[in-house]
Amino acid sequence: MVLLSGGFVTTQANAQASDPFLGQLAYVGFGFAPRDWADCNGQLLSISQHTALFALLGTMYGGDGRTTFALPDMRGRVPIHVGQGTGLPSFTQGQGGGDDTATLNINQIPPHAHSASTSVTMNLKARAHSGVGGTAAPEGAVLANSGREDIYSSSAPDVDMAVGAVTGTADAATTVNPTGGGQPFSIMQPYLVVRCIIALQGVFPSRN
Repeated sequence: MVLLSGGFVTTQANAQASDPFLGQLAYVGFGFAPRDWADCNGQLLSISQHTALFALLGTMYGGDGRTTFALPDMRGRVPIHVGQGTGLPSFTQGQGGGDDTATLNINQIPPHAHSASTSVTMNLKARAHSGVGGTAAPEGAVLANSGREDIYSSSAPDVDMAVGAVTGTADAATTVNPTGGGQPFSIMQPYLVVRCIIALQGVFPSRN
């Protein structure tokens, strides 16, 4: 929700009733971080200048813990609550994750099959001998003209048969080439950009 009416805080007395908690995050519709607030851009702050805020945040969002600590970086990010929801992984405070784009690999696409078949028809050219047959065995011989029992000849063939006189079929292996470019695609949810700020001054929260 968004506040439609209000007033400027001009004195400390007026501010007491509406002081935020130190380290509190807020989303605002205007275009700047007010006094005593800072944009959540992951910037480093000096521990010596913000000791109370460091006591709350520590190095949860970055920094060396000796001289600096970092504010949350909410640029291009949405917040989620700490803990583990039903059927979800566990999330710890300060943890970041997720991606703006994704690229599918073969293990992430639905099961499917590609089929391909190739039929090869060949025209064979054979040669036959024009002489009489002299052998009954076909090994190393060719067909010859003969009225006798021996129809094969071991002599070199010297007659060309016409193309198409002998035909047949043969199976051939087929390889289906991969397709697709493998380019990443956006997985961003619909969004509207507002400003996330954090309180640098305010009431130190009590656990009790």
